[in-house]
Amino acid sequence: MKKINVMVTAFRDGFQSVYGARVLSADFLPAVEAARRAGIRHFEAGGGAMFQSLYFYCNEDAFAMMDAFRAAAGPDADLQTLARGVNVVGLDSQPADIIKLHSELFKKHGITTIRNFDALNDVNNLVYSGRCIKEAGLRHEAVVSMMSLPPGIPGAEKVHTPEFYAGVLRRIMEAGIEFDSVCFKDASGTATPYVVRETIRAARALLGGGRALRFHTHDTAGTGVACCLAALDGGADALDLSMAPVSGGTGQPDILSMWHALRGTDYDLGFDIDKVAEAE
Repeated sequence: MKKINVMVTAFRDGFQSVYGARVLSADFLPAVEAARRAGIRHFEAGGGAMFQSLYFYCNEDAFAMMDAFRAAAGPDADLQTLARGVNVVGLDSQPADIIKLHSELFKKHGITTIRNFDALNDVNNLVYSGRCIKEAGLRHEAVVSMMSLPPGIPGAEKVHTPEFYAGVLRRIMEAGIEFDSVCFKDASGTATPYVVRETIRAARALLGGGRALRFHTHDTAGTGVACCLAALDGGADALDLSMAPVSGGTGQPDILSMWHALRGTDYDLGFDIDKVAEAE
């Protein structure tokens, strides 16, 4: 059996996609503890709107939340956050000292991995931010952003292709950006299974077998599980999955749905599925 690394996104992307990230820490930390009991050791634990909304709407300190998340998830958990390239967790480009401080403070407050992306695949915005992540002693997950547009949109056939996405990864590698893993991130949940499979296949050929290759999508178009299966067929070894009630729809596919889709295959998510159901 091939063990698939799963990052549970329920407590960041799930909250952001379903509730606008307006969730109080005291309300969700018991669910983190339940997920830990289910064998989950890789959590998305902040960044993006889950950093901002605690200050904007919940009257909470995002760094205090990270500390509490670490305590709930345990010392051996991989806690991952999201950064928007040179915007880090802001909505505008940040000065160099703030980009550096972002990585240092997230390291101080228990984070182990930062996923670093530019929505328009501007590789230049990953160079300095990626360097700061590594210099802070964190794992750096570089991102290639994906999506698909409806037929008939002029020019779409030139940019939403496996060749285009492989080219973005090639530019990341040529820029000398140090990274530990790569995520192909379909933030809109609109990429097609065929493009996902061929993109991951091309990426695996470029990367070789030494680094983790992750796929991230949303179930917006109802094809999230199909796209995850396609990514595995293409050579991905890691997936982002969520848990009810913040899975499916605008969130990530549910762990239980993916587990069911993989029954009878050579892939294993490695969880006690009854305990995952209890955590949900």
